[in-house]
Amino acid sequence: MAEAPNMVGLKARSLIKAFGGLMATDNLSLEVAPGEFHAVIGPNGAGKTTLVNLLSGLLKLDAGAITFAGRDITRLSAPARVKAGLVRSFQITSIFRDFTALENVMLPVQAQQGHSFRFWTPVSRDARLTAPALELLKRVGLGDRADVRAGNLAYGEQRQLEIAIALATGPSFLLLDEPMAGMGPEESQGLVEFLGALKGRYTMLLVEHDMDAVFALADRITVLVYGRVIATGTPDEIRNDPEVRAAYLGEEEAA
Repeated sequence: MAEAPNMVGLKARSLIKAFGGLMATDNLSLEVAPGEFHAVIGPNGAGKTTLVNLLSGLLKLDAGAITFAGRDITRLSAPARVKAGLVRSFQITSIFRDFTALENVMLPVQAQQGHSFRFWTPVSRDARLTAPALELLKRVGLGDRADVRAGNLAYGEQRQLEIAIALATGPSFLLLDEPMAGMGPEESQGLVEFLGALKGRYTMLLVEHDMDAVFALADRITVLVYGRVIATGTPDEIRNDPEVRAAYLGEEEAA
């Protein structure tokens, strides 16, 4: 599968989304530069998942605007955003559990290549589909698990498979929604190394609770509290920001 030809940026301006009396995003603005690995952190209820849903098109804005690759995508549907290159990896693993790992990745490869959906025979043996799908599985560390049913993969392997599926759509921008959720330390470290290898190939926005992963990977970090951005900066700037330490990292500002 060819790499995305261009890395692109994203700008969110004054995003507002309310659920009844709860302001999930409150005049939230965010900018991700082309090629940047940008992380979003914040306590539970900060609005992180709502932000990802707004950017991916699963939720409609009450107000504000989203620009992707210089194009206003505020009113685009989620499938149209995927077609434009803005692809999300879900917090809850979304795979076909009864299909093999290879078959899971062949489906988006097939869609990208424009094949009809007469899939299983003989298309399932078509090297134009199997070769790029297997290459993606190797890239995420699942090359030797290609013929295993997805439902029989370990949890961490399912997350790796999900990212391979996202990559198979030919993205230029990846939205990564808590990819380390539910992983043990060894699995998390493996995924950090994999995502680190993707830096410079795609623009990426990571929402994650694993602070070790965030500080290891991010070029810049945005901190949300109650739907508002309280800080954006490099990992060192965020570590040393008194407001962030008081509101999120659990340390009181020195007297």
